[in-house]
Amino acid sequence: MNREITLAAYFKEWMETFKKPGISPVTYIKYENTHKHILTYFGATNLDQLDRQTYQQALNQFARTHAKRTTAGFHKQIRAAVLDILEEGTINTDFTRKAIVTGREKKKAKVMFHSYSDWQELIHYTGSHPSDSHAFIVYLSAMTGLRYAEVLGLTVDDIDFKHKLISVNKTWDYKYHTGFKTTKNASSVRTVDVDKSTLGIIKQIIRQRHFKDKDRICSDLQGKLPVSATINRYLENLCYQLNIPPISFHGLRHTHASILLFKGVNILSVSRRLGHKDVTTTQSVYLHVIKEMEERETKLIMKIMNTALAD
Repeated sequence: MNREITLAAYFKEWMETFKKPGISPVTYIKYENTHKHILTYFGATNLDQLDRQTYQQALNQFARTHAKRTTAGFHKQIRAAVLDILEEGTINTDFTRKAIVTGREKKKAKVMFHSYSDWQELIHYTGSHPSDSHAFIVYLSAMTGLRYAEVLGLTVDDIDFKHKLISVNKTWDYKYHTGFKTTKNASSVRTVDVDKSTLGIIKQIIRQRHFKDKDRICSDLQGKLPVSATINRYLENLCYQLNIPPISFHGLRHTHASILLFKGVNILSVSRRLGHKDVTTTQSVYLHVIKEMEERETKLIMKIMNTALAD
């Protein structure tokens, strides 16, 4: 093999020859992602130009914007390819040896769910910026309680404007980009009531982007959907901007359910809205809210009893 071949070119040939035949398509996508990152961080660098210092510098640059776990996976796949080419005798130095793996430090811990006032701040901002596809996605989940994959899987024909309903009947594989998938379970196939304002925003987006029946309403102007890391980063930064506690995207779903329960919505209705397998799941996940509600109800009961005795 030519020593002047780039790391990116060699890795592509290596993964196609030695990895693709023996692994699942989903796993292979991880190698394709690594190849894309190699192109970004190593560019046209040839194998014979790489040494430990050059490799470490590129790895450090990658780590600045990625978690330590992601950086470790990136390094592991490159090292596997390098060890093979080293064994072939094409190169004499293992430039990945003793590489130091770091990663972006974790920021302040995210809350599990927002308070009602924080939730209002979030939906007011995202609802007034629907042309930003990321804001639109956050808004939809905050207002419906849909899972991330469910939100991304929504198409124009899932929206029933006449009856003010959203039909959840499929999801989008945002992890491995294999397209539409079935819902998490049979109970997840459901219809969700939608408020007038949200329907108006959805209609606005459909018209602005000239979407047709089978088009995904959350795709951007290029027809693309964001990966979970991108949307979570957007949401975290938005929370800091709005001066409210940072929250994960799944936390939007927790917030939606918690608010409905605390405002007195029947737990069975909330369970159906969320697409839980049964109400027991809802009870276990939102036990903290239920306990708080019980305390509030106990106070109400005592107030009624005391009032009755005083009359």
